[in-house]
Amino acid sequence: MDPSLETRVGALLRQRGLTFAAAESCTGGLVGHRITNIPGSSDYYLGSITAYAYEAKVRLLGVKWDTLNAHGAVSDEVVIEMAEGLRKMLDADIGVSISGIAGPGGGTPQKPVGLVYFGLSTPEKSISTHRIFSGDRLAVKQQAADFILSWLLEELQQVGETE
Repeated sequence: MDPSLETRVGALLRQRGLTFAAAESCTGGLVGHRITNIPGSSDYYLGSITAYAYEAKVRLLGVKWDTLNAHGAVSDEVVIEMAEGLRKMLDADIGVSISGIAGPGGGTPQKPVGLVYFGLSTPEKSISTHRIFSGDRLAVKQQAADFILSWLLEELQQVGETE
């Protein structure tokens, strides 16, 4: 049996002595829910902020209005600011962020339904990526949560390889 992504992420965080936190928008707290289903996750998981509205992203995560107005919430620039702001606010080793269009409405030709951006911030770097998922709203949220946990797992595995 393959352990869940959240179990594998937790084991590596614990092994590396690292903490992380999540800034969630379109996933609505799903990442935090999954992580906290693992007993002992308080050893490495500091918490999350679900910042859905622009105002919440600004007030709770330190995202700049100028960034939101120039690029929209679903962008590389915003997920970087979300991840960095959260990491600094909670004093986490790693901050991750998610912002996307879960649907069924809200998409445009440039930013279709299913488009989700992801950010990851450490003291050494801040990076972003995006994916387009298919399915209904719940499917997009689940795929986005799976992706951010997989991406975090890959990053943690690379930390171990460089030590």
